[in-house]
Amino acid sequence: MPIFRGAIMAIALLLPLLSAHANQPDSNANSNNSRPDAAAASSTSDPRPVRNGDDTRPIVIGFLGGYVRHDDSVHTTVQVAKSLRDAYPNAIHVATFENRRMDDAHTLILNLLGAKSASALTEQQKRSAHIILYGHSWGACAVVSLARQLKSEGIPVLLTVQVDSVSKAGRDDQTIPDNVKFAANFYQDKGFIRGQPKIIAADNSRTTILGNYYYDYSSNPIACPEYPWYTRFFMRSHIEIECDQKVWQRVEGLIREKLPTATANSGAPATPSNNSATALNAQPADATSSQE
Repeated sequence: MPIFRGAIMAIALLLPLLSAHANQPDSNANSNNSRPDAAAASSTSDPRPVRNGDDTRPIVIGFLGGYVRHDDSVHTTVQVAKSLRDAYPNAIHVATFENRRMDDAHTLILNLLGAKSASALTEQQKRSAHIILYGHSWGACAVVSLARQLKSEGIPVLLTVQVDSVSKAGRDDQTIPDNVKFAANFYQDKGFIRGQPKIIAADNSRTTILGNYYYDYSSNPIACPEYPWYTRFFMRSHIEIECDQKVWQRVEGLIREKLPTATANSGAPATPSNNSATALNAQPADATSSQE
């Protein structure tokens, strides 16, 4: 059974490469990263200008799952970025990346903190960092990997949010490094691709696990008509949680709670909607969840 499951998972992940055109955004569509700052951050390798020392705007980075492009507006990671950018014009830095481009995201963060390399950052620049990382699937794994890299450089992370996190080989997407102040995890456990069910803090005294939120779509399936047929067939629940607006409203709500409310255009920041999903907090370990 494990071999069969692994084979199906491999096929499901390789199909996007064989049919890449099916998962590309319409060239005439309104890209959520159409603004110059996001486009430069996500679609080029040219170094960004180092920001002024008094620029302490929060940095929000989203990572896409699978082989999805950073500007594919069908995907909720990109939709959240657009919503935040519209709500906080000129008040925050927002960019989305393919999960394989973690190094580019890292470079952008360093530049936005005020230096071209981690070794050139001052302690004040590091302390001024307000970094929020979120992502889906392999993108959620990239969130934890990038947070761990920033830890090695002494850079704090305000919040990480993982949605149905799937670990790449050799990467730990469960243990949240102690440079992260808050962390949240959303997951489902059906089908061949299942999300990380429980994140834990490397140091409970420094990281607060906001919750491990469980969703079950067995009784209430989510329609995802804009997604490629092969993802809906092979990775049904994994895709359902990605296009579930309730989940992503909660994700955006958690992010907005950590942003400056006074500059938001949309009034009071959104808060996680109350629903039947129950947080599986790190303590107690045997907590149970209800189904969404």
